[in-house]
Amino acid sequence: MEEEQLIQEIVCGNTLAFKMLMEKYQNRVFCVAMGFVHSKEDAEDLTQEVFIKVYLSLSTFNHESKFSTWLYRITINTCINFANRNRKRRLLQSLEDVWHSAFNQRDEEQTPLEKMEISERNLLIKKAIDSLSDRQRVAFILSKYEELPQKEIAAIMDTTEGAVEQLLQRAKNNLQKKLKRSVGN
Repeated sequence: MEEEQLIQEIVCGNTLAFKMLMEKYQNRVFCVAMGFVHSKEDAEDLTQEVFIKVYLSLSTFNHESKFSTWLYRITINTCINFANRNRKRRLLQSLEDVWHSAFNQRDEEQTPLEKMEISERNLLIKKAIDSLSDRQRVAFILSKYEELPQKEIAAIMDTTEGAVEQLLQRAKNNLQKKLKRSVGN
């Protein structure tokens, strides 16, 4: 079924059509959410929240852009709002995850110290990504997590490809600076 026809079916109340739409885009929405919140449980909750918003507002979709562009915009806004509301809780959870992964996993090839170092490095990377400006973070996540071309990112962010390229370059530079400071190299 064509996407436009699928949307029309959903607007007319066909829940099976909505299930088909969800199945098509669920992994994309989840991956974007993971890029923002770094927690499987939170990403799953955000994915559900996004699809509830989509279902409730699908009748307002005006087909001026691709459906995927509209969906990414809803996903990004939902994730940014969630991340801004839950910064402190996520930091505490990340620290708890480092502790848990270092001492509670059974992996014969890594010592607890090696596990803790890997967990700490991952936490530093997550914190560095989280510290980017919202626009840099959006461009970075869509580029690196979703592997979207700059043209599509520009459409999602309602900006030019040149602006996206600059955002990605700034994000890369900022991440390098932050991670270099954190690691001390």
